[in-house]
Amino acid sequence: YPTDILLPGMKLGWDRKKNLTKSLTSWASLTNPSSGRFVFKIENWKVSHGLITDTGQVEYRTGASYSNFVNITETEEEITHSLNITTNVSSISLLQITSAGSLQLIGFIGGEVHTLFSYPRNICDFYNTCGANSNCNTSMNCECIAGFQWGGQYARGLTKTRQNCVRKSQLSCHEKEFKKISNMKLPDTEYTIVDTKVG
Repeated sequence: YPTDILLPGMKLGWDRKKNLTKSLTSWASLTNPSSGRFVFKIENWKVSHGLITDTGQVEYRTGASYSNFVNITETEEEITHSLNITTNVSSISLLQITSAGSLQLIGFIGGEVHTLFSYPRNICDFYNTCGANSNCNTSMNCECIAGFQWGGQYARGLTKTRQNCVRKSQLSCHEKEFKKISNMKLPDTEYTIVDTKVG
């Protein structure tokens, strides 16, 4: 049962045999180790990834760089993520959810502490920051994808609303092409059906 830190050899996620889930919970503050607002958990949708929640609301979702340092296991018995790091006497790494809500990969190398990876890195890492049919570009601005334009409003929080990207013209069932968009985070898979045999 990890608290705010995942050590090498530990697993986060779902043990289906024991009907048990393991997640990381932040400290309340830097000096108060009681449970804080932020939780890093592995969702049990198809094609799992990590979510950082703030008092139950999704704030961030892991991207491609996250899979560089974790092993992801998805079997009938478990859906788990563990550190993909070889430890030796001179260095050890751990994953921590901080009291400020960031996920950090920390390395202890030769007696010194180094932050090897920190997430979120920028505004584009916030969950659904731009809304449907849009993307967050390299300038950290939201833009509509091809075939969509700024239009209707949708609620964001209790008092704020912002424009949403709406289709420029009705969808044509005769079009047989897909638009390729590079360097994008894959959509979440909560409501999708995934055929893992397709390349």
